Amino acid sequence: MDYSSYESLSIEVANKVATVTLNRPERLNAVNGVMHNELERFFGEVNADSAINAIVLTGAGRAFCAGGDITGFGSSGDPDQNPQATFSRGPRRLILNYLEVEAPIIVALNGDAIGLGATLALLGDVVIAAEPARLADTHVKIGLVAGDGGAIIWPLLVGVHRAKEYLMTGDFIAAPEAERIGLVNRVLPTEEVLPAANELAARLANGPTWAIRWTKASVNKTLREQLNLVLDASLAFEALSSGTADHAEATKAFMEKRAPNFTGR
Repeated sequence: MDYSSYESLSIEVANKVATVTLNRPERLNAVNGVMHNELERFFGEVNADSAINAIVLTGAGRAFCAGGDITGFGSSGDPDQNPQATFSRGPRRLILNYLEVEAPIIVALNGDAIGLGATLALLGDVVIAAEPARLADTHVKIGLVAGDGGAIIWPLLVGVHRAKEYLMTGDFIAAPEAERIGLVNRVLPTEEVLPAANELAARLANGPTWAIRWTKASVNKTLREQLNLVLDASLAFEALSSGTADHAEATKAFMEKRAPNFTGR
């Protein structure tokens, strides 16, 4: 398959492994409308590519992904884009497509993973993190519900109490602590992360394909159950929270580079 038309993703396929790089380093790989659409598209189509037996997902530059791009989201060129689509159809399709990928996904967490970036990392099959990397779901810090997957995957990885603490505070977790509590598999020096991910991806790509894929599918049944239980509600709550005065204030404060003054409205 030809992946040359992608603008915000760099996709290279060699030796049965696809290396997918989030490629907006000037914005810390924050997800705008174009990148969101391309992520949906790639993960929706990759099962049809017989040349791919494993995927390495990483980011260009010093971050993995800074989450949704507040300044650029909605700039996909779609004249029919609306808040309902922004907070439901696209995110739902992305998460569904991601969990339906048959090949194992190895996340090379080269730097910070925030918000949607953390969701993309944690929904991967194996996460290898750089020592300086941090993870956080910061939706709440801009007055939003963690609707695009955080409420699904965090409790499964770290338990309900820890998940609620981190999702309600938006606090950052350093990679070593993330490894200790089970958010990531391994922590390595930055320069060793991508080679380690490539090595594991090559091993899986050349292993017993269907045994590996069906093992992943079996484990992901639990994720799918949680998705069916949580995703629609969390996206609906996120859409509701996007209409609050607190979210408007947080967005304004972000643009003005100041702390928000939340009022509970």
